[in-house]
Amino acid sequence: MKWTILYRGPLSSCNYACDYCPFAKRRNTRSELEYDAIKLARFVDWVSKRREQIGILFTPWGEALIHRHYQQAIVALSRLPNVSRVAIQTNLSCQLDWIDACNKAVVALWTTYHPSQVSLPRFVEQCERLDRAGVRYSVGVVGLRENISAIRALREALHRETYVWVNAYKKIADYYSMSELDELRAIDRLFDFNLTAHASFGRECRAGHSVFTVDGDGDMRRCHFIKTVIGNIYQSGFEQALVPRACSNTSCGCHIGYVHMPHLKLDYVYGDGLLERIPRGAMNVSRTCSQAAAE
Repeated sequence: MKWTILYRGPLSSCNYACDYCPFAKRRNTRSELEYDAIKLARFVDWVSKRREQIGILFTPWGEALIHRHYQQAIVALSRLPNVSRVAIQTNLSCQLDWIDACNKAVVALWTTYHPSQVSLPRFVEQCERLDRAGVRYSVGVVGLRENISAIRALREALHRETYVWVNAYKKIADYYSMSELDELRAIDRLFDFNLTAHASFGRECRAGHSVFTVDGDGDMRRCHFIKTVIGNIYQSGFEQALVPRACSNTSCGCHIGYVHMPHLKLDYVYGDGLLERIPRGAMNVSRTCSQAAAE
């Protein structure tokens, strides 16, 4: 059995102040951070005792890697024989010395560039540090219209092999002009997948079967977008809750959700880079995108 687990503990703070984010410049207290660390340590210990092959993506509310307990957890998880991948969403503002202790074949970073919060040279310097360490990573940006010139500059500053993704801004209908769409598609060949609210009601999804979320208390949900608790990993027999289910939501527009819908064939597009959002080949990606759009 292979599982993909999206872990989101009680951490809810960030060192950045993006005006579109509810966690901008929000700070957890020392006691809240200690509580989060205890929950995380319990999860790492649980993973270490499982026999299943497990891929883990940390999807924190805010920025986790500025806290040492997340750095230490990723190092420990990357060295477990049953962990096939451990990845985390991060703004890459942390120190990166801890990365050298990781198993580089297992660890990966899903990084986001925030033009209003960090200079491009500083962000690229962090990416180059990952390059020297031999760590897999993707780089992305929230696709606000005012960010398009910064996205273009980012693409030009990074190595050609580095995948740059763009999260479409979907709160306003018809937000982009045709020329803006063309430019973003040229930068991120998978942009249209994120631009789309994929019809999902009644469709097959791996969420709740081989993919599930876990919170700090161990409560399991099918995905981050269906709030019903289906079990708890710390209770005996929780595995019985993991069964095939059709999606109960009308649509799915977030990458960490729709990538698990088999009919989109994104497991083929990303291969073993699914959790860190790294497609496995430009030619294969272009061909598969065209096929999926036609279907």
